[in-house]
Amino acid sequence: MDSRRAEAFSDGVFAVAITVLVFDLLSIGTHELTAAVLLHAWPTYFAYVVSFLTIGIMWMNHHTILAHVKRVDRPLLVLNLLLLMGIVAIPFPTTLVAEHLTGPGGTVATVTYGLVMIVISAGFDALWVYVVIHAPSLGAVVPQGALRQSVPGFTLGGAVYAAGTLIAAFWSPVAGLIIFGALAVYYLFEHLPSPAEEPAAGRPPGG
Repeated sequence: MDSRRAEAFSDGVFAVAITVLVFDLLSIGTHELTAAVLLHAWPTYFAYVVSFLTIGIMWMNHHTILAHVKRVDRPLLVLNLLLLMGIVAIPFPTTLVAEHLTGPGGTVATVTYGLVMIVISAGFDALWVYVVIHAPSLGAVVPQGALRQSVPGFTLGGAVYAAGTLIAAFWSPVAGLIIFGALAVYYLFEHLPSPAEEPAAGRPPGG
């Protein structure tokens, strides 16, 4: 299968997941609208920003991964599908954090958020490692050695998500969520070799 078909399907899933995040904001101020009400909803804004950035940056990195290959095989499709199952679930822990971050359920909500992110991080790691190992058969144009060198930096997220989850569980849910947001910023910068370095025939650079 052409990798662009898998990428188009994935883009739709990312779009749905990132759009659903706004639903948590719609109920703010519907019963009473004052400055105090808007300010009191800061956990909802915080959760929205962290999750929006996380999904958006995950979409960028997902695009970069699939841009390296010209075709996808069945195992890669399965790994991609499992990853998308985690991506589309992000609005669930986001809602938990938005509603309970500063209350008695804040720890459980943030730990749940962290566990979902750990699963997604594992999914991304598996997807990229599979691409690296099977680069020639998938039509990757960047040298396999360059792809392998990117694995440590790209797979760092799982350990950081685990650390943030432990901090949320045993110290501060807010601190844990800050770490999750900081990790999104980390992945905002490029940690994968650019497919534009050596464009595939018939395919525009980076596309």
